[in-house]
Amino acid sequence: MADRIEKADSGELTLDYLFERLEQMPVPEGYKVEIVKGAIFMSPQRRNHWDTISAVYEQLRAQYARKRLASDVRFDFPDLNGLCPDLVALKEDAKADDKGRCRPEDMEFVLEVISKSTAANDYGDKKAVYAEAEVPVYLIADPYTGRCHLYTHPKGSEYLSELTVAFGEPIDLTGTVVGLTLTTDEFSRD
Repeated sequence: MADRIEKADSGELTLDYLFERLEQMPVPEGYKVEIVKGAIFMSPQRRNHWDTISAVYEQLRAQYARKRLASDVRFDFPDLNGLCPDLVALKEDAKADDKGRCRPEDMEFVLEVISKSTAANDYGDKKAVYAEAEVPVYLIADPYTGRCHLYTHPKGSEYLSELTVAFGEPIDLTGTVVGLTLTTDEFSRD
């Protein structure tokens, strides 16, 4: 994967260059910035958004040490994809790369909470990027529909298994690397 990132970054535009430029811009407080397929996206982080992230974080702490969990931290993928997942659980032996960033191949679980402005990315390009990186468990929480979408068994640029669960119903992850059941009764709709 590192070779693919370097190849994508070998042209004029690199993720480092784009993120350095973004750091010089006045990004409004409370906005998350990501680069998907070379395009820059900014989405607001609402209170409801954080409530869902923190509810999942608290449950993952039963299986994961605090240092194995990260929120809104940059991960570099091939094809100019600099993603900052809402919540990530990392493998126990995860190691940072030479730039101090965690590697996509160390991801075991990714949570994205939908924002209206970037929903198409979460269900489309980002899902494909996570599948290509072989992230075993990808969970989307959609406060607009009141549903969670669980994707497992990545192959190529897609997930072979999808489960849809209404907010309030448990999500059984015991058969995955996560190894627990998530409750969703604290997730609220927009």
